[in-house]
Amino acid sequence: MNSTAPPMLTLAGLSAGYGSFQVLFGVSMEVRAGESVAVIGPNGAGKTTLLRAISKLIEPTAGQLSMEGQRYEALPAHQVISRGIAQVPEGRRLFPRLTVEDNLRMGAFLPAARPHFAQRLERVYSLFPRMKERRLQMAGTLSGGEQQMCAIGRALMSGPKLLLLDEPSAGLAPVVVQSIFDVVRKMGAEGYTVLIVEQNIRQVLKVVDRAYLLETGRIHASGSAADLLANDAVRRAYLGV
Repeated sequence: MNSTAPPMLTLAGLSAGYGSFQVLFGVSMEVRAGESVAVIGPNGAGKTTLLRAISKLIEPTAGQLSMEGQRYEALPAHQVISRGIAQVPEGRRLFPRLTVEDNLRMGAFLPAARPHFAQRLERVYSLFPRMKERRLQMAGTLSGGEQQMCAIGRALMSGPKLLLLDEPSAGLAPVVVQSIFDVVRKMGAEGYTVLIVEQNIRQVLKVVDRAYLLETGRIHASGSAADLLANDAVRRAYLGV
């Protein structure tokens, strides 16, 4: 990771919500190229809303969104992926009656991604060998952990500069959760830029570079993963120590 490079993603004073219900209040943060960054915090803190605002699935009510120094808060949602942002939604949202490989193919629907399909498919299969074994299986018949791998792989097929992961461990058995976080660590080692929203704070802080603590729609702390793991307030409130 090049700490002198300009940020890949910058949020400045971002506010957002649903109708008259405000969820985010002036959130500012950044993610640099090659970093893995977590947004941690309790249920209802606004973590998913933050990712939805970054993806423009909801319109921010105030603040700025920039990708590689270019502001994009005026961009419609369907154009955000062409800026290099791909999101793996909570709940995975696969096409259950399509095969694994056809789900992955859907991730490469952008005209710019199609020429790279074969190369990216091999990269996804190297990251997730089980997906190669299951490539002709219907996605709806996969286990929860395999579905999560397929959803991450589908997002990677667009060749994103920034991958957004929304609660990737949600609803998965503990042994499977570990394998998902191993994948996050591996993606970081391979140079992917990842912003991950996660309630499993102890696990996620072991695999990311930095983290932001979001509580009631505001950033309350930030720093290296090691710093937050050692933070007394974080340990008391979220780690039970």
